[in-house]
Amino acid sequence: MRFTGTDTYVATEDLMMAVNAAVVLERPLLIKGEPGTGKTLLAAEVARALGRPLLQWHVKSTSKAQQGLYEYDAVARLRDSQLGEARVQDIAHYIKRGPLWEAFESSTPAVLLIDEIDKADIEFPNDLLRELDRMEFYVYETQQLVRAQHRPAIIITSNNEKELPDAFLRRCFFHYIRFPDRETMERIVAVHYPGLKRELMHQALNAFFTIREVPGLKKKPSTSELLDWLKLLAAEDIPVEALHAPDQGRFIPPLHGALLKNEQDVHLFERLVFMSRRNA
Repeated sequence: MRFTGTDTYVATEDLMMAVNAAVVLERPLLIKGEPGTGKTLLAAEVARALGRPLLQWHVKSTSKAQQGLYEYDAVARLRDSQLGEARVQDIAHYIKRGPLWEAFESSTPAVLLIDEIDKADIEFPNDLLRELDRMEFYVYETQQLVRAQHRPAIIITSNNEKELPDAFLRRCFFHYIRFPDRETMERIVAVHYPGLKRELMHQALNAFFTIREVPGLKKKPSTSELLDWLKLLAAEDIPVEALHAPDQGRFIPPLHGALLKNEQDVHLFERLVFMSRRNA
C-alpha cells in the first residue's frame, strides 16, 4: 500500500513521495518544518492510511534513548523484596517496555513516531543507531534479545533546535515540509471547515499571508493557528468586511490573539498601524 494522504490530512506530492520512499527503503523518515505544519500529525495519518498500529514516543529534554527500549524499576523491586513479595524472584516483572520494544513486537507492521528528537541531549540520536540499523537490542537484566518481528515505519520529527549527528542523518530519509502555498492552504481549510463561507476564507487568507510577510515578525503564525483563528471568526460571526482593508499596513485583524502570540509582534503591528495613519 502507498500513502496518498487522507480525507483529514492534505499531503503534497513531495510529502507523499517521501513517506513512500522511506517505507520502500526501510529507513526512518526524518521530518522537519515550521511548527504547526503537521509534522506530528503525519505519523497518525500514515498509520490510519496504511492500516497499521501507531506507537508514539514524545521526546523531552530529559529523555534518554534507553527509555525507548525499556526501563528497569530497581526501586520497585527493592520495595517488593522488603515486603517479602514472591514476584521479586522474576526480574521481568520490573521491566517496563518502551515504544521501540512495543513496535518491534507488534504482530503487524507498526508506525512509530519519535516526536521532536532535537529536544533531547545531542547524544540521544547516536544512542539509537544500532537499534535503528539492526532492528534489535539486548535486555541485560533478563539476558533477552529483542528482535523486530516486522520492521516498523519510523517517522522522526525535528524543529531544528539542535543539529543532528551526521551518522544519524545518514540512516534517515529526509523531507522538509515547506509552508503551504495559498492553494494548498485552501485545501487544508476546506478539509477542516467544509462549510466555511468562501468570501470569509478568501479575506482571512489574505490577512493571514499578509501578516506572515511583515518584516521583523518574531513568530509567524502557523497553519494550526490559522485554523484556530478561522474557528473563532466563524463562531463569533465576524463580518467579512472586518477582514478587509484597502491598506493592510493600517489593519490589525479581529481576534488577532489567535495569530500573534507574543507582545513584541503585537507592538510591532501597533507601531505599523500608527505610522501608516500618521503618514496618511
